[in-house]
Amino acid sequence: MQKRLIVALIVAVATVGAQSARAETVDLQLILAADVSISVDNQEFRLQRDGYAAAITSPSVLEAIRSGPGHAIVVSFIEWSGPSAQRVVADWTVIRDGEMATVFANTLRTAPRSFADATAIGSAIDFAMRQFARSGVESDRRIIDVSGDGDSNSGRPVEYARDDAVKAKVTINGLAIVNEHPAPGFIGHLQPVGGIGHYYRTRVVGGPGSFVLQIDSFDSFADAITRKLVAEIASAHGKHPVASSSRRALVAQGLRQTLRRRLRRRRWPGYL
Repeated sequence: MQKRLIVALIVAVATVGAQSARAETVDLQLILAADVSISVDNQEFRLQRDGYAAAITSPSVLEAIRSGPGHAIVVSFIEWSGPSAQRVVADWTVIRDGEMATVFANTLRTAPRSFADATAIGSAIDFAMRQFARSGVESDRRIIDVSGDGDSNSGRPVEYARDDAVKAKVTINGLAIVNEHPAPGFIGHLQPVGGIGHYYRTRVVGGPGSFVLQIDSFDSFADAITRKLVAEIASAHGKHPVASSSRRALVAQGLRQTLRRRLRRRRWPGYL
């Protein structure tokens, strides 16, 4: 009888240990990777940070999170610049309600700027990939959301980093920001051949359901990242109608903005 009791206790302890060892499952692991290179001035930096903070706490994003089967996602926010300039600003946080979203947002609003260096998108993707091992959760989908206003001019070729990420079943999406007033010496970097949206579509993003949203300035960042997050979170739910329709709408908006800019350039050749 005593031997049976001991065996039962061992089995019970082993079962509890196995259950506690299992990682929590969420709908999505999401890394927000923000460009803080030297081409992003302090006003644009502030608009970007505040935009992310407003987006993660917005009712539409929280509703998208609650609509998933696991009712939760995990998010990390990193800033990046040159080849060795990457920093975790807000570490992995499981968000399932407005309370934790607010905690995450407050970190974004109060943390100091990390860098103001070159633009190494490939190195940023490599850094982001290493963070997934630290998330402490499991999910069917992993996304790196890269935002920036210029092409990669330093570090590892971005295509190599993107391809490695896609092979590891990570999707990379992009938010390409048109810098309307580039400083002297930055025009080629901020306005690559075909435009920054084209650059992100052909060089940066990849993986199932990947997409690029292009916006005309940092002023519309908060609204853009909110709609982008809703699409990304919805895409983690599988074949979700909101996900596909949101992506189509975002892509169409980017194309309309590109066409408007081309028309303005034809009418006013000096327009950048």
